[in-house]
Amino acid sequence: MGGQTALNLAIECEKLGIWEQYGVRMIGVDTAAIETTENREAFKKLVVDLGLDVAPSFIANSYLEGKEAAQKIGFPLVIRPSYTLGGTGGGFVMRDEDFDEALKHGLNASPTHEVLVEKAVLGWKEFELELLRDSIDNVVIICTVENLDPMGIHTGDSITVAPAMTLSDTAYQDMRNQAIKIMRALGNFAGGCNVQFAQNPENEQLIAIEVNPRVSRSSALASKATGYPIAKIAAKLAIGYTLDELKNQITKTTSAYFEPTLDYVIVKMPRWNFDKFHGADHRLGLQMKSVGEVMAIGRTFNEALQKACQSQENNRTGLGADRKEWLRTDDIMERLEKVSDDRIYRVKDALRLGIPSKSVQKSPASTLVHQPDQRPGETGRPPVEFQRAGRPAPRILWD
Repeated sequence: MGGQTALNLAIECEKLGIWEQYGVRMIGVDTAAIETTENREAFKKLVVDLGLDVAPSFIANSYLEGKEAAQKIGFPLVIRPSYTLGGTGGGFVMRDEDFDEALKHGLNASPTHEVLVEKAVLGWKEFELELLRDSIDNVVIICTVENLDPMGIHTGDSITVAPAMTLSDTAYQDMRNQAIKIMRALGNFAGGCNVQFAQNPENEQLIAIEVNPRVSRSSALASKATGYPIAKIAAKLAIGYTLDELKNQITKTTSAYFEPTLDYVIVKMPRWNFDKFHGADHRLGLQMKSVGEVMAIGRTFNEALQKACQSQENNRTGLGADRKEWLRTDDIMERLEKVSDDRIYRVKDALRLGIPSKSVQKSPASTLVHQPDQRPGETGRPPVEFQRAGRPAPRILWD
């Protein structure tokens, strides 16, 4: 058994004393490292202690604590239940009148009756790094994945691209350094892990979102995309091997400590089955709704994206190739505001009709071609104040 369920069971067995009773020792990761990453408050403290940035947030274990947190932070907010799978119970809250119901839903979804009430950074870019760490603190970054969708769409429901398309070299190096610093601070840990970041497209400011101390769905994508056998290497690291003494499965001559490089583009596109569930809400958000995904390989992003669209088995013959386009500008822009499973087709329709790319970029549908058209201070929205250890928070950050 793997994934989130295994982590939750491991923690529960530790609390019940089952491991100690039967003399069981977990390898690869201990419960302290799991607790650090899965407990929202503990993870926030770890990141701040490392001198990195996180969004303003408060832990709530009751309705009253949640209401108090909302008053301190202000809207828009995001509610993230602890110890849940696929974003279950999470969601964005834009208005005060919607907060009570969302808070109750989040508290009920968490097995520990705990949620993180956090400032929403809607419209920011989202990135994910796949890493491996061994018992002597060697860390290797296997792949950097960029979400086509901005913050606000669950990674499992987002079209993702590897390698990252819009990261500057300085931002990439900063993200690498922060991910490695977080990885090395987890304590007793050897194996696979992924770290998620949000980036302000205006000034490349990074904040840490979360860490998954396990091989995940994204790890499978990164493994297929690079040819690096993440699960196999992670299992060997868990039993004591180090990265420098394992062979690279592709080159057969170098060690597993060498990072893969890609001269092609990978696009992962989710697959939904809303047609089988009459009346289901097609809108996408923090809770994952996809039932599968396809992976496409191409020399360019356009080629890989077109292959992914043609592999969906959704009665479409590709992106803009089957004369099923929408023609009304108002309908297209409305759909881009309410992100749904067909949003990539609506982006294509908007660009085909001559809608300015900056207007498309302002919608929640895409970040890959983001070109800021406003300087900080011109959006009329309040700045997000980030908690940073040891130095004052930057003031020119906008959600």
